[in-house]
Amino acid sequence: MFDDIIAVMVNHPTYFYGTVLVFGLIIGSFLNVVIHRLPIMMEKDWVCECREYLAKELVDKKPAEETEPQVYNLSVPRSACPKCGHKITALENIPIISWLVLRGKCSGCANPISIRYPLVELLTGALSLAVAINWGPTQVTLLYLVLTWGLIALTFIDFDTMLLPDEITLPLLWLGLLVAVWGLGIPPTDAIVGACVGYLSLWSVYWGFKLATGKEGMGYGDFKLMAVFGAWLGWQSVFLILLLSSFVGAIFVIAILYAQKKGKNTQVPFGPYIAIAGWIALLWGDSMIEFYLQNYFYQAV
Repeated sequence: MFDDIIAVMVNHPTYFYGTVLVFGLIIGSFLNVVIHRLPIMMEKDWVCECREYLAKELVDKKPAEETEPQVYNLSVPRSACPKCGHKITALENIPIISWLVLRGKCSGCANPISIRYPLVELLTGALSLAVAINWGPTQVTLLYLVLTWGLIALTFIDFDTMLLPDEITLPLLWLGLLVAVWGLGIPPTDAIVGACVGYLSLWSVYWGFKLATGKEGMGYGDFKLMAVFGAWLGWQSVFLILLLSSFVGAIFVIAILYAQKKGKNTQVPFGPYIAIAGWIALLWGDSMIEFYLQNYFYQAV
């Protein structure tokens, strides 16, 4: 039966693209939950670890009900309006459509629902479709879709909290290495060296900047995200991603600081720009490198 489905997808690409688009929209709805809840879950875990470490000093000073926190994860409790507590029904959770039908407001109290929710769903669907068009109905497409979804979650979490959770970056890193071992991507040697070069590239910048200024210019999550791309794309793509991320970051940072009227010392996350640059390199990196070599490098030599 699975082979029949694959045959239909190959012979009728429209079905394949449509399926990926719809599934991408659904995944986008789930990513909204991840983006909102994962940082909160991390914070709760940190609080629990601190209480365990300083049990007598902290637990004794807290009310009894706070020592036994309620279950909070990606599935529990049900999504609800933060203002009136209205539980989101299945019909109110259809990607994009529900937001449009509700006119961007809670059905219980008319509290505005952020437009970012449908935008994340639309973005996930669009990027998923781009991956599907680029690689077609293959195993590689599924793997690159997983990478794309992880990058979307990391991008928005970093924008919101200045965090790149290990719960996402490390599985993506190991998956990239396994993909190479399975023979579905780059050679395993390139993946291993790429992960090391990716991590050390920003690690070196971090320590160079800290020794020179005494300040921390970026977080360790940025190192791990570069290691992810090194594992998936190889060490050859690391310089391209660094160059693209710096270019994209400069444009976005200038625009954000200007729009929000903030000073040049305002801290901004670098992870989203690495993610954007890495995704661009994933789809068009080889073409960009080939174009540069043919039109600039070889002519200079």
